Amino acid sequence: MSAPGALLSWRTAAAGRSAGLRSRLVLAVVCAGYAVGAAFGWGSPALALFMGDFGLSVAALIAAVSCFLYARAGGIRFRPAWLLFSLSSAMAAGGNAVWGWYEVVLGRSVPTPSLADLFFLCFAPPAIVGLLVLAKRPFTRAGWVCLVLDAWLIGGSLLTLSWSLALAHTAEVANAAGESVARAALSLAYPLLDIVLVSMVLALHFRRFSTNRSSVNTAIAGLALTVLCDALFTAPLLRSAYESGQLLDAGWFAGSLLLAYAPWGAGRREDNAVEDIPEPPPLSRPIAGSLAALTPYLAAAVCTLGILYNVVEGRRVDRVVVLTGCTVVLALVVRQAIMLLDNISLTQELAQKENHFRSLVQGSSDVIMIAEPSGVLRYVSPAAAGVYRRDAEDLVGTELASIIHPDDLGGVVHELRRFLAAPPREEPTTRIECRFGSGTGDWLHVESTVNRHQGGLLLNSRDVTERVRLQAQLQHNAEHDPLTDLPNRALFTARVGQALGGRRAGDPGTAVLFIDLDGFKAVNDSIGHQAGDELLIQAARRLQDSVRTSDTAARLGGDEFAALIVGDGTRDQAAREYQVHEIADRLRLRLSQPYRIGTAEVRVAASIGVAFAEPSITPKDLMRNADLAMYRAKASGKDRVELYAPQMQADVVRRSELAARLRTALREGEFALLHQPVVHLASGTVAAVSAQARWRSSQGILFTPAEFLRVSEGSDRAAELGSWLLEEAVEQAAERARAGHPVAVSVRVSAARLLDRTLPPGSVEALLTRYGLPSGALMIEVADSDPRISFERLEQRLVALRRLGVRIALDGFGSGYAAVNALRRLPIDVLKLDRCLVEGVVESARLHKITSGLLRIAGDLGMQSVADGVDVPEQVRALRAMGCTHGQGMAFNGPLDEYRLRRTLIRGQYPVPGIGPAAQPVLAGGSIPLQCRSHNETPVPPT
Repeated sequence: MSAPGALLSWRTAAAGRSAGLRSRLVLAVVCAGYAVGAAFGWGSPALALFMGDFGLSVAALIAAVSCFLYARAGGIRFRPAWLLFSLSSAMAAGGNAVWGWYEVVLGRSVPTPSLADLFFLCFAPPAIVGLLVLAKRPFTRAGWVCLVLDAWLIGGSLLTLSWSLALAHTAEVANAAGESVARAALSLAYPLLDIVLVSMVLALHFRRFSTNRSSVNTAIAGLALTVLCDALFTAPLLRSAYESGQLLDAGWFAGSLLLAYAPWGAGRREDNAVEDIPEPPPLSRPIAGSLAALTPYLAAAVCTLGILYNVVEGRRVDRVVVLTGCTVVLALVVRQAIMLLDNISLTQELAQKENHFRSLVQGSSDVIMIAEPSGVLRYVSPAAAGVYRRDAEDLVGTELASIIHPDDLGGVVHELRRFLAAPPREEPTTRIECRFGSGTGDWLHVESTVNRHQGGLLLNSRDVTERVRLQAQLQHNAEHDPLTDLPNRALFTARVGQALGGRRAGDPGTAVLFIDLDGFKAVNDSIGHQAGDELLIQAARRLQDSVRTSDTAARLGGDEFAALIVGDGTRDQAAREYQVHEIADRLRLRLSQPYRIGTAEVRVAASIGVAFAEPSITPKDLMRNADLAMYRAKASGKDRVELYAPQMQADVVRRSELAARLRTALREGEFALLHQPVVHLASGTVAAVSAQARWRSSQGILFTPAEFLRVSEGSDRAAELGSWLLEEAVEQAAERARAGHPVAVSVRVSAARLLDRTLPPGSVEALLTRYGLPSGALMIEVADSDPRISFERLEQRLVALRRLGVRIALDGFGSGYAAVNALRRLPIDVLKLDRCLVEGVVESARLHKITSGLLRIAGDLGMQSVADGVDVPEQVRALRAMGCTHGQGMAFNGPLDEYRLRRTLIRGQYPVPGIGPAAQPVLAGGSIPLQCRSHNETPVPPT
């Protein structure tokens, strides 16, 4: 319960208690006032008659109305009982009203019998039935028999005693006076009904429900007080001197008001009680149980006293007394016989249950132990022999603390003390897990459920060693790489967080190394994944052996590893960076050493990125910095170590911005297609045009998309841009052909793009068919030489294109390490020299010889050749002298839009240096510094 709720409940309970106290005080004052008035005769005989008759009638009527209204309220469990009490009180009210009519209104004595006698006789039966409704009903026939016998034992004993004391005398007087049978029966009916009512009150007092206990007790008290006054009234001595308004009427008045108060005043206190606060058990419960057991014997004793009274007085024992006493004794014998049989049955059932529970305890696989408050074991079940490998007898008498592991003892003691101090209702049980010593000397992981037992402890223990071992194994598997058994990314991240937040928090010497194995993909492709797994295992072992025990080596996934180098508190940051750099470099050399895989020797390199901790840096940011440094190492040539610099993060942000700009450019159609003429070096004619994409900014300026292509490399945007370039080039070539300018167009397509699923094998043919371009008018320039590309699949794709009539050119020849292999295996028609060779062909004799050799190879293989980046006349003359057939570059023209391209095609020829008069390029423009590029795009000066 919340604090406001508890306060509200407390206030409600306090208000209920205050109201109940006021109502009880009012009740006591009214009853006391009536008693005082009756004791002093009310001041006048008339007022005494009025209060003795109509006062009692009003009190009984109040009780009747109160019980009736309470029974009509909702949620009442024993509604019939309160309705019957209301009817009983109404009868009493009617009898007193008739009595007052005769004495007060008519001014004469009440005749016998009269209508008042009828009302008074009808008072007891509804009250008796109401008490039966309030009592718990027996569940068996023997219970019903015992209930009847108990009622008769009480009623018979009271009848014997009252007959001996008064009723016999009353009967004799009535007989001697010659009274009628009706008057004699009426004289005996009142006490007999009172005896039955008293019998039911006593018999059912110990069988009532616990619900609304105070209300029921108050109602029974009111009825008991009424019956007591009736018993006194039936006494001949008192009845002969009785007049209305005397002190005896105060008892009847108080009994009626108690019955009226019972359902409201007593019940309200319980209804307003706070349910969350457990009520203590009543202190009189053992006494009440003893009285319930002694009731039959007390009844027999009362019956015996009645008989002895007659003997002592020298009277002849009346037949009624003898008959009643014999039936009481017989009922007592029968009841005791039933109780004896019931006890025998209960004893057998108890023995059976005891054997049952003993079998459960002894046959249970759990160990059940009972410890005294001092911690000494007083009982240990036989299962201890199988669980703890120790006999139960050996454990009995030892202290519980002696079998618990010392490292776990403190936590167990703390938990047990907290448990014993907690309220039993709030925390009935607790659970502890610790290590117990076994008979073999091992420590077993034991889980125990602890309950309170007679001030001590009851422990139900089971061996969970296998479960703990399995949990530890599962935890290890969740935090370690299954192949290398190194910590995985999750555990490594947690270790980095501990290093940044532990006692060395803020130590700038803490560093994270990200390691990537260069060339691992080629190992998988060449000798299989199993060999790749063996290489990863050996690399992990080398990494683990190269770091300190305080450091952490981990495998993040694939061929990526990481290492956490914990700082040593060095203040000199430069010295620490130098030290960690040396560690990383030694690790790089160690990982780059040959690996023995079966009978083969495999080599891979390692690119390592290093990032140092900074103040307030998070584990995620530190690992990201190391990852950026590692990618910088791979981009800078691989097999090297790079330290993280803030500029790397700026580059990542810039690349992200450029990627976003690329997406916008593709969505908004901001790309334009330009064409650069490919000139025949012998004649100067335009042999083909090379399609090149340009990005048109919102200001209308064209920029080369090379940087955007590098950003989107391998992404869907690059594929989308490649598809747009190919389709746009084919469409414009077809339009030029229909306009009378048929010229071949070359489109640069990466090898990965040719094998990508977004460019299916039939898409090129469908594109040519759609726009009506002859297949011979299209040339595909296979770009880059990614070693991950499967030459078998690429060869099949190029062969299929050649069957369509599409010509194949090898772009960037002379710059990639796989160029010779591609030349050997792929169906190539044209070799396109990389501009890195062309730009130094005049100045460098070495490049001159290399270029000459490459062109000689192309000529020997019957291939045409195209030189990319021919920008000055000297390069044209040198390349033509070496045997190069075609060239493109600023020496002839730069990329042209469609209008200028068609003007150039109409002219159809460029002046070639060394053949005719020197000619200027068609498009004039300032020269720009040449850069070595692996693509065929010519820089365009800003306009």
